[in-house]
Amino acid sequence: MRFVFIHGNGGGVGDDIWKPWLKTELEVLGHEVFSPTFPDNVEAKATVWLPYLRDTLFADEDTILVGHSSGAEAAMRYAESYKIKGSFLVGACHTDLDDPEEKVSGYYEKPWQWQKIRENQNFIVMLSSVDDPWIDIEEPRFIRRQLQCEYHEYTNKGHFMPRENSDRKWQEFPELLQIILNHSC
Repeated sequence: MRFVFIHGNGGGVGDDIWKPWLKTELEVLGHEVFSPTFPDNVEAKATVWLPYLRDTLFADEDTILVGHSSGAEAAMRYAESYKIKGSFLVGACHTDLDDPEEKVSGYYEKPWQWQKIRENQNFIVMLSSVDDPWIDIEEPRFIRRQLQCEYHEYTNKGHFMPRENSDRKWQEFPELLQIILNHSC
């Protein structure tokens, strides 16, 4: 299998939080994994990221996207127009959260094409947490209803990244690995 990881905005990079660990785990199993730092990694503009997925990373019907935060929105928007094998969406939202830094990305300007997102991939899996400090749990719950997808809701994962004053450094994410493996990937 071929995986492409999509990090979040605000300066996220391809080798932060749990991505290096997950990349290594999947590569040991014989999978091809790309986890680059996307251009424009602060604002994460759709006009930059979606062409990058298509023209540089060659995301296609044999590619599984693993998107975290803004990367999850990028994966959904990409699937509106292009066929992919599937996606794992971690910490996703569907509105700009009244946050100017999210709004500038351009993911929220037009209505979501939920049916297209579903039709253009074989599976969609979402992971969210009720204690996410930035995304109200109703955001991912709404997406789940629209996408009619597999959904994993946690109570203690926050935004799936380290929090201030937290001992958890998110170097590993065994729950996500197991979910991926459950999909025969």
